[in-house]
Amino acid sequence: MNDLIQLTRDGDIAIITINNPPVNAISPGVPEGISEAIDQVNNDSAVTAVVVIGGGRTFIAGADIKEFTKMTSGKAKTGPGLLPLLLKIENCSKPVVMAIHGTAFGGGLEVAMAGHYRVAAPGAQVGQPEVKLGLIPGAAGTQRLPRLAGVAKAVEMCTDGNPVKASEALQAGIVDQLIEGDLLKGAVAFAREIAHRPAPKTRERNQKLGTPQQNAPIFAAARDTVRKKQRNLIAPLAAIDAIEAATRLAFEEGCQVEARLFIDCLYSDQSKALIHVFFGEREVAKVPDIPKETPIIPVNSAAVVGAGTMGGGIAMVFANAGIPVVLKEADQAALDRGLANIRKNYAVSVQRGRFTQAVVDERLKLIKPTLDYGDFGQADIVIEAVFEGMGLKREVFSELDRVCKPEAILASNTSTLNIDEIASATSRPASVIGTHFFSPANVMRLLEIVRGKASSKEVIATCMQLSKKLGKIGVLVGNCRGFVGNRMFHPYVRESVFLVEEGASVEAVDKALYDFGMAMGPLATNDLAGLDVGWRIRKEYRHLEKPGIRQAFAGDNLCELGRFGQKIGAGWYKYDENRRPTPDPEVAALTRKWSAEAGIAQRQIPAEEIVDRCIYALVNEGARILNEGYATRAVDIDIIYINGYGFPAYRGGPMWYADTVGLKKVYDRITEFQSVQGELWEPAPLLKKLAAEGRTFADFDQQKVAAA
Repeated sequence: MNDLIQLTRDGDIAIITINNPPVNAISPGVPEGISEAIDQVNNDSAVTAVVVIGGGRTFIAGADIKEFTKMTSGKAKTGPGLLPLLLKIENCSKPVVMAIHGTAFGGGLEVAMAGHYRVAAPGAQVGQPEVKLGLIPGAAGTQRLPRLAGVAKAVEMCTDGNPVKASEALQAGIVDQLIEGDLLKGAVAFAREIAHRPAPKTRERNQKLGTPQQNAPIFAAARDTVRKKQRNLIAPLAAIDAIEAATRLAFEEGCQVEARLFIDCLYSDQSKALIHVFFGEREVAKVPDIPKETPIIPVNSAAVVGAGTMGGGIAMVFANAGIPVVLKEADQAALDRGLANIRKNYAVSVQRGRFTQAVVDERLKLIKPTLDYGDFGQADIVIEAVFEGMGLKREVFSELDRVCKPEAILASNTSTLNIDEIASATSRPASVIGTHFFSPANVMRLLEIVRGKASSKEVIATCMQLSKKLGKIGVLVGNCRGFVGNRMFHPYVRESVFLVEEGASVEAVDKALYDFGMAMGPLATNDLAGLDVGWRIRKEYRHLEKPGIRQAFAGDNLCELGRFGQKIGAGWYKYDENRRPTPDPEVAALTRKWSAEAGIAQRQIPAEEIVDRCIYALVNEGARILNEGYATRAVDIDIIYINGYGFPAYRGGPMWYADTVGLKKVYDRITEFQSVQGELWEPAPLLKKLAAEGRTFADFDQQKVAAA
């Protein structure tokens, strides 16, 4: 037996302990060790039953995901996986009791289901989250789970991938008993109690599998829900197919169906992309020039300037993390409006069952309204969230410099403005940083952390760590116009407007990108954010635009007519009182008229061109950003776009998507657009170089990591 598995005895009960910290993942050595321990137990006549338990803080949190990437890259073989071990456990001549604490996810739950009994600590969770990686359970999870929990519960768990609490697992029949107090002691007592009873094999339990007539509506409803809520995803539908096989075929045949579907999913672009995102969300936390041991500034209190949509949302983010926050406005009416919005947002969460009223009351107590900067004296971090204008922001920072304690972090929620210019209004530019939250701040996971040229390593390290405490994914970006996300968003939206000006309908542009997988089309997104927001920014920067270059005009012309989007009921679309959009013939007529005046010929534009122009505009700008060093890695851009801009995770982000298409192909298409559209489509030097060398953005990331 190896170091990862220990076999001990408590009288007549054998105890197999898995010790593979930190989460007892099923990495090489773990299955082999368990298998050897089962062999020893089978041959030991003094043993009457077996307990399998996880050492440390959890049972088995799942498979080692790195093993999947090794398989798809050809570095490891795709063999029978865990199945032989699970059959060996199930065929053990002594009853096997699985004792679950922490989490039994994925392969961990599959191991647990191969036992004859399962007991759990009340705080434990079980689940089949493979779908979140574009996979399905691959070790008979889709075959054993419906036998324990019933078809409907198995379908729900394998398609949404969400964890199930121990109490719910008990109710469903996944777990046989909850153990209060010492889990091992309770599990051993339970094992002694069932030692001489028949050991039920999960694979032979068919009572809950239902009839085809009973199951048909369950499967139909599940497929319908998946197509609506998990648009374009293949894994949830494959999971339903595998569970359906469990209800119609013998166990061994069902396992063969599952294995085939698992391999199809594993080698799909979707799974590779979702695994890239899984690792990417961990990778972005590493900043090459900020050592791990960099001191962190304690953040136990916060203050926010501005109680508008963003400021109120940011105050909620701190309150939700248990950090007291002072919220300031310029006058009482604005402050009252801001607090009313916060209460309204929390009321919706209570209504939806996300929080109890008691939790909301606790959080509201943490938000202290004020009209006075004098209340900022003790704040460890202050976030400015006022109107997007340099003059006003400099004024606020000058005031913060005067009232805040010397070690306080001064952060701006600006989405486009120069952090260095804002910092120059203070006597402490090393303490100034950008924290660009995304709207609604209390919901969106992304936080762009903008590094000024003087921002200290301590301030950067603190904000990166704080992002986790706030439940955000913090990505460090450089200080350029629009930073990473909005700088790329500009050419994306520009192309969508150009396409309308050239003859595509507003609905056709949005539909093509929605069908590609974006959460919303670009024009609908603009209506949601407010067309006037981009208009204001474009006016502020117009003096920097190169003369003679084509500028999109239709969106600005709509603003001139007062059509600012959803908030006033008219933008690219018309909106009813519930903000439901309908196409507006007036917009179609106006854009045709404006295009005729500008001498732009109208034509039919295929969906493929719409997608290529909008998505490759993102990729080309992303390549420039990488080349200029404003993003550390290509994966940073992917994570920003998935978590802040609704890019489909199953396509891996814009840079990963370009890799899957092939950079040579992307480059050739961009040069095609350049020949028609001119210098706006000049290929980024990095894209040109990687395409010529037959390389990818992922290669570029690996090279950077190796150099660091």
